[in-house]
Amino acid sequence: MLIAAMLWAVDAPFRVPLTKILSATTIVLMEHIIIAVFVFVFLFRYLKELRGLGLREWLAVIFIGFGGSALATVLFTQSFAAFGYMPTVPILLQKIQPFFAVALATLLLKEKLTRGFWIWSGFGIFGAYLITYPDARIQDFALGGQTTGALLALAAAFLWAGSTVFGRVVLKKISFQAMTAVRFLSALVFLFLIQIYYGRLGEIAAATRTDWYYVFIIAVLAGFVSLFIYYVGLKSTKASIATICELAFPFSAVIINWKFLGATLSPVQIAGGLVLLASVIGLSLVNNRESEMAAREEPVVV
Repeated sequence: MLIAAMLWAVDAPFRVPLTKILSATTIVLMEHIIIAVFVFVFLFRYLKELRGLGLREWLAVIFIGFGGSALATVLFTQSFAAFGYMPTVPILLQKIQPFFAVALATLLLKEKLTRGFWIWSGFGIFGAYLITYPDARIQDFALGGQTTGALLALAAAFLWAGSTVFGRVVLKKISFQAMTAVRFLSALVFLFLIQIYYGRLGEIAAATRTDWYYVFIIAVLAGFVSLFIYYVGLKSTKASIATICELAFPFSAVIINWKFLGATLSPVQIAGGLVLLASVIGLSLVNNRESEMAAREEPVVV
């Protein structure tokens, strides 16, 4: 899982140059075209599992494909431009995703919120505030610039969190290989429809060989391969340990973006990032403890 998290950090140095010449929807569509090739080569045989899905699971698949894979990635890509093509802040804000996931699981799956959730959520929100507004003044909160960038990044985090919750529903019926395949293939359909609606299909034809090379690296290393490694690792890793491993992503991203993009953080933003990441660890430990307690309290059937 540590390797998967570090591979995610490779994304930004290749995505940022693309955002300066192509629309976000075009970039994400190109990603999914490449990933679809890998899906057909390696995962096509798992698609037969989809026959066992009911209406509830198919609605979840639609959300995951359109929201989590297509729209969330588009919003996240757009947030780079809003922050002056400096991706480190959107990447750090994306770590608020676990709080959205817990809240959505409570709302949709009827899971209980603990007092620890509210405590660590407070710290997480405070950390996100410091990252976005390190020297905040009242006029900074107007819609535009960093506020727009933060909203785009947080909306992406919300959609990814929703995909995590709905993914748990679907994974009760199919394997993670089938889930990965249907996620990317359904997203590809939605992205083509978006491009047709906005009349941007011509952008794909205009993309250069270098553009496709960059997209290939994003799609394969930071997309398909990292996601596959992540799911394999998740099967044999405790949730609390998995969360800590995932923190290799923002730490690696900060270093890589500083080295290759010149993206730096102010001392206040660094402090905010540490507060946010610490709150994610705290939330994970609370959830893990609650899960262990619930497991011990379950009656043993003889």
